[in-house]
This record gives sequence, C-alpha cells and structure tokens, in this order.
Amino acid sequence: MKIKFIIQLLRPQQWAKNGFIFLPLFFNGQFTNITLLLMCTSVFFAFSFAASSVYCFNDIYDVNADRLHPEKCKRPIASGKLSKFEGYIAQIFCMALSFVILLLFGGESRFSVGGIILFYYLMNIAYCVKLKHFAIIDVAVIAVGFVLRVLSGGIAGSIFLSEWIILMTFLLALLLAFAKRRDDVAIYQSTGIQPRKNTNRYNMEFMNQVIAIISAIIIVAYIMYSVSPEVTARFNSNYVYLTSIFVLLGIIRYLQITTVDLKSSSPTKILMHDRFIQSCIALWVISFFIIIYQ
Repeated sequence: MKIKFIIQLLRPQQWAKNGFIFLPLFFNGQFTNITLLLMCTSVFFAFSFAASSVYCFNDIYDVNADRLHPEKCKRPIASGKLSKFEGYIAQIFCMALSFVILLLFGGESRFSVGGIILFYYLMNIAYCVKLKHFAIIDVAVIAVGFVLRVLSGGIAGSIFLSEWIILMTFLLALLLAFAKRRDDVAIYQSTGIQPRKNTNRYNMEFMNQVIAIISAIIIVAYIMYSVSPEVTARFNSNYVYLTSIFVLLGIIRYLQITTVDLKSSSPTKILMHDRFIQSCIALWVISFFIIIYQ
C-alpha cells in the first residue's frame, strides 16, 4: 500500500515543531480558553499541512542528492517507493488542504495567518531551490520559520508578542539548526560525501564554536528574562527564575547528544526519544503552568 509511503513523505512526526504555535496562548494565560485553543489548533493543522507540502517538494527536488545520503536515501521518493508525480500530487493536495482549513476554521484572523503561512511556504520553496546552498543563510531561514509559527499563533489568539518570546524562539531554532548542520559535517568528514552543497563552508571547529556561543546566549537571555521585573510582574511570581534550571539542563543534554553522541541530525527524533530532554520540557511546562494558572 502506497498510503504508508505517502504518510512517510508528509513526515507527520515533524509536525511537533508546530507546537510553537501554542506558545503565545500558553504564556498569555489563555490555554484554558477553549475558543482560542480551537482557533490555534486549526492554525496548527493548516501550518502542518503547508510544511508537509514543502517536504514533498524538497524530496522531489533533492531526490538525486538524497540517494547519496546514508539516511535520506530511505525516503519514499529517493528509494523509488513513490514517483515524482505522486510527490507533486501530495504537495498540491497538502497546500490546498492547508488553506481550506484556514478558510473554514481560521476565524477573523484567517487571512492574516494565511499570509504568514504563504510567506513561510514561499520562503521554504526558495530555501529548497537556492537558499540552503548558502552557509549561515540556510540556518537563519530555518530559525525564521519557527518565529513565523509563533507569530501565527499570536495572531490567531489576538495576543501581543513580547520581544522575549520572539528572541528566544529564534535563538533556540538557530541552535537546533546549527546542531543539525554539525551532523552533516561529521558525515562529510567520515565518508567524504557532502550531504549538502554548502557543507564544505562549515567545519567542526566553526560549528563547535557557534553552537557554544548560541547556547551561552540562550542561557543568559533566558535568565535575564526570568528575573526581569516586567516578567515577574506579568506572571505575579518571583519564582520564574526556577524554570531556568530545566532550560540549562535541557541545553546541556542537547549539547551532549550533538558533540558526544553525534546524533543531532533530527531534532524531532531527539524530542520523541530522549527521556532526559522530555523530562526537562515536561518539568518546564509544569512549572510555568503552576506559575501562570494557579
């Protein structure tokens, strides 16, 4: 049955990234507002199908390069389980479904959110075709994609977004993207095969330095956020700083996976399987839930 391979092509496991859409709702204390929650859920699925449409295009466009990659060669189109034509059909269907969901369930913000999703889609098509071949620009585009997810959630919930949530989202996504590129460098050094055309513009020393710098900035920025008078006043709590413990431990664990285990090629897979990081995220969410919703 080709349904199995079509689902693999859509990469629903990657939809976890779109959980960032719910962050504005959560931090604004509106996560128990069923109306807004349903609105953000519709945006989540619209964004997810748009992202799946990009994955289809990417696998079609990169089919020859994927066949040389030790992991990507198993993708449905690269392995020959699906044809390019079937990939194009899936791509068009997913994008159409994304906008149908917005039109039917997106409410008053559907056109604004639709504009963000369309920009995300076009940006990522440009990324697949050209931008990913330019070092640093490639990871910046990925990080901007996460910021767009947060923006769409804020617009859907009519929530003002502080500079903190935008900054932290961008920095965290940048860290994950550079860690993923570091894995490509490791493959290149061990096999001599370039997973990407720009892999030779990175090396292990550069990646280690950049990842260390970004990690340090995230930790410092988060601690500044957690002790900010503005934040403690908004949450009416002097204990926000305690949540930085889970952020610190989570980042250290991710650095261990990246530099010791050399398994940072898929941040989503790490999120789904690493119990330590799952525990850090769960405790971080629970801590904020207690602070905000008590």
